[in-house]
Amino acid sequence: MATPNFASPPPPANENILVSFPKPSILLVTLNRPNDLNCINAPMHYYLHSLFAWFDNEPSLLCGIMTGTGRAFCAGADLKEWNKSNENGPSRAAPPSGFGGLSRRTGKKPVICAVNGICFGGGCEMIINADIVLADSKAVFGLPEVKIGVVALAGALTRVVRTVGKQRAMEMALTGRPLPAQEAREWGLVNKVVEGGVVEEAIKMAEVICANSPDSVIV
Repeated sequence: MATPNFASPPPPANENILVSFPKPSILLVTLNRPNDLNCINAPMHYYLHSLFAWFDNEPSLLCGIMTGTGRAFCAGADLKEWNKSNENGPSRAAPPSGFGGLSRRTGKKPVICAVNGICFGGGCEMIINADIVLADSKAVFGLPEVKIGVVALAGALTRVVRTVGKQRAMEMALTGRPLPAQEAREWGLVNKVVEGGVVEEAIKMAEVICANSPDSVIV
């Protein structure tokens, strides 16, 4: 594994997020709460916001990858934390980059989501704003917020209309039904479906991207 020299150090570690550099110029971010389906809590949101801001400013890095451990990419927000925080009054404002540092991210460097499994709620909002989405054949996507009385407000609704069209976007938002990986590809949410090894496939694609001119890649 590559050990690059950085202009500035990355943010201090978060116990639920693994950060590695599998190849030169590539950042790999792995959500690591498998027992909670990689649901993202408040400290993770702020860490990911800081991490991607650092990534965008670090000259040695050109492409990022996000994935998850276990059977989920990300099943959304940590609802136990969310419910508890609501009992104690207004919760802390979300970072400007949105859910998981990605759903409203405006950074110029490309990010690939390597979806290894369940991708619901906020997880789906993250991939909708990613530059490239690769999915394991067992991955499943959805916006199930409608089933529990909340709304996908982390940036997905407007972007998914542009990605899949109004009618399909409304179907996702109003029914909350899960989309298998192949159907998500047919709809335009996913670039490619692979039979296992989705992270390895993402690294290969990131290497192709990094081999191109940075002046063209970082737009």
